[in-house]
Amino acid sequence: MALKESEAIVLRTYPLRESDLLVTLFTRLEGKVKGVARAAMKSRRRFGGALEPLTYVRAFYDDRERQELARLDFCEVIESPMATEVSYARAAALAHIAELLDELMPDREASDAVFRLSLAVLQELRGQAVWMPLTYFELWMTRLMGFLPEFSECVVCGRGLDGSRAFYHALADGLVCIDDKRIASSELSPESRKIAAQMLRSRVSEFAEIDWPKAVGQDLRKFLLQILERHIEKKLVTARMLEKIGG
Repeated sequence: MALKESEAIVLRTYPLRESDLLVTLFTRLEGKVKGVARAAMKSRRRFGGALEPLTYVRAFYDDRERQELARLDFCEVIESPMATEVSYARAAALAHIAELLDELMPDREASDAVFRLSLAVLQELRGQAVWMPLTYFELWMTRLMGFLPEFSECVVCGRGLDGSRAFYHALADGLVCIDDKRIASSELSPESRKIAAQMLRSRVSEFAEIDWPKAVGQDLRKFLLQILERHIEKKLVTARMLEKIGG
């Protein structure tokens, strides 16, 4: 069978027998693909540093009949996150991107929109600023997965929320007005709703020069994470890592 060739983002690798690696790729051609890289821990020529998480590569692989895993033959590095210094904050942010893609994307289902989003956000994560790219990625992944609720009206009574206080609950979808909020609800500020509206009509690069400490959009990220974790039905490990990072 002829080798398949695709741009891809490395999501995860796991040791598998002696020097083999089990690799999860998010490919442009086929979406998420799992495969075995034979002797990957020995072969610098075929893989080198190409299998580091979040490395953007050109991957060559084939599928064997009646086998669930592809055979990863060769990877060529297009861009590596290791080309610049990797602080704890940046490592946690990169890991968060990888975990979200791995949890949200189904096997063998291509999404050019998600692939382009991922590349654009990874470009902005080449420096040490992490909170803006993370906010943008979480927002757009929530939207592209079809989970993002309407920001402009209460899901219970339909009242418009523009200029009004808005609340959300960890166990319920959407935003509600002050009259319909439940006990233990959290507030999503008008400032964060404005940020979300701007991000949904702009490229991530347009926010690159804005000073963006952790406090900016923090309630928006909490809102988005609750939606994502509710749909994948598990807690994201990397979200806990990000909580430990200072402003």
